[in-house]
Amino acid sequence: MKRTSFICILLVACAAFLAAACQNKPEPDNSAEKIIPSNISVPSELEIEDGQTIILSLIGRAHVTMKDEVVMRTAANQDIICPIVAVDEGIAIEFSLPSGFVAGNYKVYIRRDGINYYVGSIQLSILKPLVIEPDPGTNIYGIVECEGKGVPGVLVSDGVEFATTDANGIYQLNSKKKWKYVFVVIPSGYAVPSQGVLPSFHATLTQNMNTAERRDFELVKTDNDNFTMFVLGDMHLANRNNDISQFNQFSRTLSAEISSAKNPYVLTLGDMTWDLYWYSNKYEFPQYLNTINSNYSGVQFFHTMGNHDNDMNSVGDYNKSFQYTRDIAPTFYSFNIGQIHFVVLDNIDYNNVGTGSDLRGNYKRNFTAEQMTWLAKDLSYVDKSTPVFMSAHAPLSLPSGAVSWNNNYLNGADSAGEANLAEFQKAVEGYDVHFLSGHTHNVFNRTFSKTLSEHNCGAVCATWWWSGHLTPGIHVSQDGAPGGFAVWEFSGKNFKHSFRSAGHPADYQFRAYDMNKVKEVIVPSLGGNHKDFVKFSTAAANYPANTILVNVWDYDTDWKVSISENGKELTVNRVAAYDPVHVVALSAKRCQSASATSTPSFLTNSWTHFFQAQASSANSTVTVTVTDRNGNTYTETMVRPKAFDINDYKNQ
Repeated sequence: MKRTSFICILLVACAAFLAAACQNKPEPDNSAEKIIPSNISVPSELEIEDGQTIILSLIGRAHVTMKDEVVMRTAANQDIICPIVAVDEGIAIEFSLPSGFVAGNYKVYIRRDGINYYVGSIQLSILKPLVIEPDPGTNIYGIVECEGKGVPGVLVSDGVEFATTDANGIYQLNSKKKWKYVFVVIPSGYAVPSQGVLPSFHATLTQNMNTAERRDFELVKTDNDNFTMFVLGDMHLANRNNDISQFNQFSRTLSAEISSAKNPYVLTLGDMTWDLYWYSNKYEFPQYLNTINSNYSGVQFFHTMGNHDNDMNSVGDYNKSFQYTRDIAPTFYSFNIGQIHFVVLDNIDYNNVGTGSDLRGNYKRNFTAEQMTWLAKDLSYVDKSTPVFMSAHAPLSLPSGAVSWNNNYLNGADSAGEANLAEFQKAVEGYDVHFLSGHTHNVFNRTFSKTLSEHNCGAVCATWWWSGHLTPGIHVSQDGAPGGFAVWEFSGKNFKHSFRSAGHPADYQFRAYDMNKVKEVIVPSLGGNHKDFVKFSTAAANYPANTILVNVWDYDTDWKVSISENGKELTVNRVAAYDPVHVVALSAKRCQSASATSTPSFLTNSWTHFFQAQASSANSTVTVTVTDRNGNTYTETMVRPKAFDINDYKNQ
């Protein structure tokens, strides 16, 4: 068997390769797998040329035969069988990769008689033949290809600098390699392959600045001028509060929407996980990806980083993001789908923050100077007629009262070049920008100007999965918005958006209450006469007789809300209010179980997408008509008195 033309992986074994010793520990994600002794190791990374076979060099008597197989397991838990083509017993085995095998992170096994023997994990890079003499100073280079041909004019970035591929699809970067990754800015008319739900648009760097590294990217031609982007706010998956089961229920709605959409994509808005429970509940990014990949296939998830996706066992903003950049994506990057440019940013700044869970709230909300410098470079390549969608975890501003705004929410900039709201607005001036944010677990929409608007998209987890845990079937956020997701439908440069509630029909866009009956339910004793429940019972009691309260969670100024009594229009006022369903499903139960002196967390928020009118009678029929920004009309004919029963609001 020839060895000179192959890459070798050294596996050091002190015992027989397939010895099943009692001390072997099972793989945590598959207890049926047999594990060889722990002194067997696989290099963490390997580069091979396309079509090249691989040799595993062995120390000791391994007794691998031609009947065995090598198994490469993807991040989506898909097993790829790689046939063994030659065996030099006790010294080496040679195996080949099947056609279409893509680069990525894999777990490696030897399979015998249907049983997997775990070897290790590897990041495998597959390189196309490339003859190039890198320019002086180049330390990152490669080719961007589609169907075997280089693609010219494609942007590649290391998070600081940009390079453009030449006529042959080759790029070169002189990089300081700070971020230890490089990514391709997916161009219009193309997509990239996937590893599970993760799009393969970035690659890890492992060498120092003085060593040139080659990283190639594959593009796939696609017609995606018409596409749908599903936007998911905070998930907070942590293996607690029955959250995985609740998420699986949530996924039924999203999966159905994805399956019926043309060219579907997903964009998350941060806090996919919950750092507080990474270690205690053994639920980190790999477990998160297992959950997502088990619920979704055939759709790519582009990710935004949140404050709870930082590792609080590390020091400073850069180090705290290491696990995220290793397992998920860069903290800021850009890509194109159809005629839309997307920019993902990170406005949670942990600069100079030390270790420890008690410091998790010590971040500042701002855009770092290096992001703003990178953003200026990125936008310089974007025509100003192109709609730009930007995402970050924290919002640019917050509602304040019924109709005003807190413009100082993004206020953490304290060094030259960092950006708060005013600096950010200046940086994106001249572009048509829609800013997508999460973090609040509420829903709001704001128009800053003709060219800048913000859409805070609620939360997948609603109230951190608490409402459905305390009151099964009720999945609502602190503003009363159902757990759900935003749906953005694009056609060329035109688009529209809506909110989809999980577990409810698509026309579930508001909730209307007869407050005469609500105030009979929300009384001090419902919350165990707890001091923190008083504000809810008092607010309910203070509604004038015959008040109609309507929660329109996805409201913006393009919506219309009308309330009529027996055909006569009533005066409708927009107000800040507590949502009765959330008060009963969560706040009451949290207060009931709390000590008299403690303040329960996750209680109902007073929020600003409520509308109020006063009927003339307690027994009249009232019609609530809501027309959304897309011209769709939703109506409820309320025969009063209308009882308030929490069971009427459960998921269907």
